Amino acid sequence: MARLCNRLRELRARYDLTQEQLAQVVGVTRQTILAIEKGNYSPSVSLALRIAQVLRVPVEEAFWLEDEGEQGGA
Repeated sequence: MARLCNRLRELRARYDLTQEQLAQVVGVTRQTILAIEKGNYSPSVSLALRIAQVLRVPVEEAFWLEDEGEQGGA
């Protein structure tokens, strides 16, 4: 089974955004951003697209699927 991985923390750092700031812009709570970053919550497609748009990257740069046995990123 594949799991959804992300590099939100790294991308947020590019723009010096806190979890709270990103959450406000995309319309969710800071706890939601934290859960996504930790891999405890998979965002909807529309939320993933909004996050990628705010971070000015293609959605595939922010999120990718990884098989349970794989290491690394996109």
